[in-house]
Amino acid sequence: MFRPFERILRPTDIPPEAPPPPLGEGRALLRFYWHYARQARFLIAALFATGLVVATLDTMIPAFMGRVVTLLSTHTPASLWRDAWPQLAMMAGVLLIARPMAFLAQSLVANQAVTPGLTNLVRWQAHWHVVRQSWTFFQNDFAGRVANRVMQTGPALQNSVVSSINAVWYIVVYGSNALLLLGRTDWRLAVPMGCWFMAYIALLRIFVPRMRDRSHRLSEVRSNLTGRVVDSYTNILTVKLFARARDEDDFVRDAVDEHTGVFRTQQRTITRFSACLIVLNASMVTSTAAAAIWLWSGGRVEVGAVAMALPLAHAMAQMAGWVAQNVTSIFENVGVVQDGMRSIAVPRQMPDAPDARELRVTSGAIRFVHLRFGYGTARGVLHDLSLDVAAGERVGLVGVSGAGKSTLVNLLLGFYRLESGRILIDGQDIAEVSQESLRRQIAMVTQDTSLLHRSIRDNIRYGRPEASEAEIVAAARQAEALEFIGHLEDWAGRTGFDAHVGERGVKLSGGQRQRIAIARVILKAAPILVLDEATSALDSEVEAAIQSQLEHLMRGRTVIAIAHRLSTIARMDRLIVLDHGRIVEQGSHATLLAQGGAYARLWHRQSGGFMEAAE
Repeated sequence: MFRPFERILRPTDIPPEAPPPPLGEGRALLRFYWHYARQARFLIAALFATGLVVATLDTMIPAFMGRVVTLLSTHTPASLWRDAWPQLAMMAGVLLIARPMAFLAQSLVANQAVTPGLTNLVRWQAHWHVVRQSWTFFQNDFAGRVANRVMQTGPALQNSVVSSINAVWYIVVYGSNALLLLGRTDWRLAVPMGCWFMAYIALLRIFVPRMRDRSHRLSEVRSNLTGRVVDSYTNILTVKLFARARDEDDFVRDAVDEHTGVFRTQQRTITRFSACLIVLNASMVTSTAAAAIWLWSGGRVEVGAVAMALPLAHAMAQMAGWVAQNVTSIFENVGVVQDGMRSIAVPRQMPDAPDARELRVTSGAIRFVHLRFGYGTARGVLHDLSLDVAAGERVGLVGVSGAGKSTLVNLLLGFYRLESGRILIDGQDIAEVSQESLRRQIAMVTQDTSLLHRSIRDNIRYGRPEASEAEIVAAARQAEALEFIGHLEDWAGRTGFDAHVGERGVKLSGGQRQRIAIARVILKAAPILVLDEATSALDSEVEAAIQSQLEHLMRGRTVIAIAHRLSTIARMDRLIVLDHGRIVEQGSHATLLAQGGAYARLWHRQSGGFMEAAE
């Protein structure tokens, strides 16, 4: 019974469509909802249909009560079963068979198909879009806040859609049927409920916009609070090293206090709305009862009409309270969706060109042609920089911090758009190729090595997912990592290559993380290799062992290496000295020393400067 409904909507089986409509476009919220809802439109139509049936059948219950009272008042016990059994059987059938079946159908559609399916469809497609955003997108926000928005938008969108359908059907179908039943008995019985409807609509028009705006604001401050808490946890080592727990308390306390204030403002609105609704409902039930008794006293209606009118009025009041709670929940969820749109409904900051092709690397020659770039600042970082790196050449980038070394590498990797100039790999402009194909051809070891919270095997295999176990072990051996891997054991008792490394690899030392990263790059075997302080976290003995392995790794590849420790790149074919975004010197280690320029001064400081200062 359950499985057919559960198989209707499989979130990850639906290929993600184009990104959701950008925030700020006309009717962006409705377009955002429809972007996901249309992928489950048949289920939503089924939810409408089953909701209509359930609401209609629920309206019949008070009518049945009134009819039973009328039958009892107009029949003797002996004649009741003889004359009225078809009516009684029909009412019993509706209550015992039709209504449970309709409710079951509604529950199967809502609980088995829509709730898990639509929730995770939104999560999956939102993640699919967000993970393809540019690097700067993630640099400009809390990772925890982005993740929270992706996770919370799915259930919020699904809940608001389902609740809206239920609320609309119950209030419209139940209310219109109730008015119809009362009006058919005597139009004066329907007057109190008709007046209540108009007052109820006025109440919603007054309070709904306020609840919507305050729910949106509450979602914003809750998202900010989440971001601050996650930021503290992510940087817990820094917090403890600097003994700044109390400062973190202040940092989070401000967000908690802001959230509390906004939360209280929202709750005031809800309390006022609830109080007004209670008075309105009580007035409607009382006036309906008074009208029914007055009409019965004058002989204008039967006692069955009174028995029908009172439950209808009471049920309508209960329904209005339930709808009011739903309205509050709907707008809380709408606020969450609006907040989520700040991360999800964001145009791709650096999309591939519409006709982007795959990068084909045959030799690995790189050309930097008149590059200008400055992260949008007037000062700039790179100034008309041109550089040719021959296929298979090993080039070292040298310069003080801020000279532009890392910026040049980040531009090569396509993390930023050039302000002017071109970068060519084997004659192909990287602006015209897909970013994924570009990065597949470049292997990089960074100074700040971050590992995935997975097993050692998974982290090494990240360089080449199809690699065999033997290839993984060989890469670990070449990176001088095999010995320490054999002694690893995590908190779950997993050992060796199965041991998990913790978030960002915190269970390993800096040197161990760097060796895993080197093993990953060895396994990737890309034709272009970038080393950014690749051995900075290693001790001298391990570095010496790995240097020989890196020599083997660099053979036949185009290499660009950054190192502040000049001894690690002195054996490169050519050294490029950068200063304020310009190339000021280039040549071999021996040539640059002989020139006695900027490189010679840097080398002198590192090799003998400290000893001379001490003397």
